[in-house]
Amino acid sequence: MGRFINKGNTRFRRAVSGIYVDKTALIGAVNDTLFSEKNYSCVTRCRRFGKSMAASMLRAYYDKSCDSRDLFQGLEINTNPTFEKYLNKLPVIFIDMTDVITKYGHAHNIVEHLKRDLLEDLRAEYPEIDMRPNDDIMDFMKNIAEATGQQFFMIIDEWDAVCREFEENPKVIDEYIDLLRRFFKGSDGEEVFIGAYITGTLPIKKYDTESALNNFREYTMIRPGQWQTFYGFTKQEVQSLCEKYDMDFEEMEKWYDGYQIGRQLSMFNPNSVMNAIDNREYGNYWNTTGAFDNIAHYIQMDFQGLKGDIVKMLAGDRCAVNYTRFSNDLATIDNKDDVLTILIHLGYLSYDPAEGKCYIPNLEVRQELENAVMQTNWHEIIDAIQDSEALLYAVLNGEADAVAAGVEKVQMFLFQP
Repeated sequence: MGRFINKGNTRFRRAVSGIYVDKTALIGAVNDTLFSEKNYSCVTRCRRFGKSMAASMLRAYYDKSCDSRDLFQGLEINTNPTFEKYLNKLPVIFIDMTDVITKYGHAHNIVEHLKRDLLEDLRAEYPEIDMRPNDDIMDFMKNIAEATGQQFFMIIDEWDAVCREFEENPKVIDEYIDLLRRFFKGSDGEEVFIGAYITGTLPIKKYDTESALNNFREYTMIRPGQWQTFYGFTKQEVQSLCEKYDMDFEEMEKWYDGYQIGRQLSMFNPNSVMNAIDNREYGNYWNTTGAFDNIAHYIQMDFQGLKGDIVKMLAGDRCAVNYTRFSNDLATIDNKDDVLTILIHLGYLSYDPAEGKCYIPNLEVRQELENAVMQTNWHEIIDAIQDSEALLYAVLNGEADAVAAGVEKVQMFLFQP
């Protein structure tokens, strides 16, 4: 087992040994793309919504170095007509970009390190394959495919980690995108890869309105296509969990529901649901998954109308957003719509495609967004949050004069020029 080649099924085996919600239908969806023009998939969703779980599941299914048949017994994919066709039949390249960044930090030559390490893995796995003096890594993989008669399946977890971590170093990002283009653009990629699945938070960066990898089919928090049921937990799945573990479904809804993914009107945060079940306690598990410094950085950008929209959504309203303006590049954020679109991709907001509007999905995220606002210099919003809490108290206690004064103050802020 190398660092990237045929890493086995250990991670997925651990997952199915605990509380597991069956999302193996994703395997069938990916199988249907192989040997077609749709064989490259980029599936992006916000943190703690099962990105790495899906990647490890696909690895366990395709990886020819292990036997995963028992892991899928009783699961949905087991009845799919393509199940036997690809089960543990392919050489799999699995790259977790967060691991690469953790190893090499913010080295300016991190892409060269990645290419070197991957090439070393390939040469160790296929020592009998010759590499000519002028061959690069793709030439060598093409030689392997020709000699063995097998194409690779590539999985990249947290594919956009470089784009996020090297936001201030566009040269590194461009080198990384160029490597992905070398892998997947052109005829060499068609000969080397039977398919690819990359996942992360951000969609693929656009250059001049076109995706840098325009031969990938993209599925996002905003446009999940027919893959929408693979995002998060559905209402029916959470109801079953609540019945099994004697949990209050209405509390689960209040805390973790509210995401609309395509036509799925009710989608729950999987990580938070599982934490609530494990701890037998409802609460904010979002803030344990990372600092909110980055979100505070985005929401305090001084774009016209942004403050008012944040306050409206904290008050339960919805705001229009034009997500098509965002180039999927954190270095080129220059308007309110970009910020709101980023918040949707990060999971702080949900998007209703029928209305073209975004909103705060649930109590957990509202608390986290309020925490982020408290880290900004938006004193008006901080005051508005405190006023809204005072207003709620006045409403609950029937204090009519206080309610009228509070409503007038909030209206003055929302509709100020």
